[in-house]
Amino acid sequence: MELAFIPSPSRGVLHLGPIPLRGYAFCIIIGVFVAVWLGNRRWIARGGRPGTVADIAVWAVPFGLIGGRLYHVITDYQLYFSEGRDWVDAFKIWEGGLGIWGAIAFGALGAWIGARRRGIPLPAYADAVAPGIALAQAIGRWGNWFNQELYGKATDLPWAVEITSTTDGRVPGTYHPTFLYESLWCIGVALLVIWADRRFKLGHGRAFALYVAAYCAGRFWIEYMRVDDAHHILGLRLNNWTALLVFLLAVVYMVLSARSRPGREAVVEPGTEPSDGAGAPEESDGSAADGEKADADAADEDAPPAATADDTERPDETADGADRARDVKDGADSAKKG
Repeated sequence: MELAFIPSPSRGVLHLGPIPLRGYAFCIIIGVFVAVWLGNRRWIARGGRPGTVADIAVWAVPFGLIGGRLYHVITDYQLYFSEGRDWVDAFKIWEGGLGIWGAIAFGALGAWIGARRRGIPLPAYADAVAPGIALAQAIGRWGNWFNQELYGKATDLPWAVEITSTTDGRVPGTYHPTFLYESLWCIGVALLVIWADRRFKLGHGRAFALYVAAYCAGRFWIEYMRVDDAHHILGLRLNNWTALLVFLLAVVYMVLSARSRPGREAVVEPGTEPSDGAGAPEESDGSAADGEKADADAADEDAPPAATADDTERPDETADGADRARDVKDGADSAKKG
């Protein structure tokens, strides 16, 4: 007998008159607003203009939703195109089903279009919004709680989630809340990227690559716990292989980018002033250039003030002084002879 568990909502939609309010869609919308808000703050700290993140998000978000849905439908096509299924359900995005891999890929394409229209380097934009995307995922995962989906193996742990729905072959009981595990992991990823960006001043897309690598590491073991239907390759779920491949690509990008383009962008948006970025105070990196500059400043402080025009003797004054000295000497010699 379970002493404690996380109850699931009795339904995933509430009706405000004729308007349906779906918990899944509500979580996605809140996540988008959080991502844009945090991304805007980080973009301004990097020297960008207010509102730029939102302007580019107008392109990125729709592309991301389309890509996420396409990935889900393609990889789980049996849910929509097998015998007894209605293919029209493939368009019912509010019922759940967004693949993060497709969402990020198509979202990046939309962001590239928006950034290109404003003359902004996409890697700098990606670095600014990376922690916000992780937080958006953390919030969006609670949509799975409303829909009673994406849970793990059966368990009697105190934080197990109770499943009551019997649709799609679900068996009522208590299971590992993998949606909660992923939500907490994404919050940790966001904090990691923010800390690393401030500590190491990541640039040229490396903060975004860190987010991708860290998320994939967590998604691998969380995906391994899930029990919903999925395609398997060599004993592993398809998303496990995707997480492993994307993790390796992100790590390789971080290494190669750090070697070829160290540091971070000085200017992230045309017409703006250079900024140290991330809202952190500028610190010396201990380079030789800093040392030479400090030595030069010290030498300037110790050097005597330069002579002015009034302090410099004029040539005619110097000649008169020499003549008077010779007259004094001649007079002294005559006195001795006399």
